[in-house]
Amino acid sequence: MNHNKSSFPQLIIASTSTVYGGKYLDYLTDELTGHFKDVEELLFIPYARPSGLTHDAYTDIARRFFDKLNIKVRGIHEFDNAQKAVEKAQAVFTGGGNTFLLVKTLYEQKLFPVLKKRILEGMPYLGTSAGSNITGQTMQTTNDMPIVKVPDYQTLGIFPFNINPHYLDPAPDLLKHMGETRETRLKEYLHFNTVPVVALREGSYIKTEAGKWLLKGELPARVYFSLDDIREVEIGTDLKKLLGDLLGF
Repeated sequence: MNHNKSSFPQLIIASTSTVYGGKYLDYLTDELTGHFKDVEELLFIPYARPSGLTHDAYTDIARRFFDKLNIKVRGIHEFDNAQKAVEKAQAVFTGGGNTFLLVKTLYEQKLFPVLKKRILEGMPYLGTSAGSNITGQTMQTTNDMPIVKVPDYQTLGIFPFNINPHYLDPAPDLLKHMGETRETRLKEYLHFNTVPVVALREGSYIKTEAGKWLLKGELPARVYFSLDDIREVEIGTDLKKLLGDLLGF
């Protein structure tokens, strides 16, 4: 089985797997058809396990979707050696759920180095929610509760920023919520950290194309460069150019 030899990482980093009123991954169908056009078998990482699903049950959800694209899905837990499974994979999809649980298990299985290596080699990768969180520098901007203890917050570091999926704008007229907003939480993070945050609203995603990091989908992103520089970034923006110009990389 030949590995993909693209010159650039090929990633789709989505806020969510399911938009309101839709079905699992349906809003990404056209994008995924092209993204995985040369893929016959996909390796699914179900470690985040949303809502207490077993690894088998979660993998079956992904399998049912990719059956429509004529792509076979195998869960990483089905292999005796998880590292070798990633080394040989044509493509990888890491599903959402709890980021702490996902990161803990990836460390336990010693998968971060091999997964990063394969992504940088050009292996197509899809992440949703927690599976998107791990492509940033750290998992520190997840929305999830720390239900398990992780060895380290550091993740894949594919991008020079962190991801905040499922970003919600304050809606005081709709929700009489007196606690912290998502923006408040991200500002708290920036009081103590310098890594920027790309906050993705539902239905929006980042797709890498020929060296660009394009913001795609339905809604603009909110990018937290620093406490003094928070911007709305429109669909179609090349985040690599935008952040590169500002951060000098």
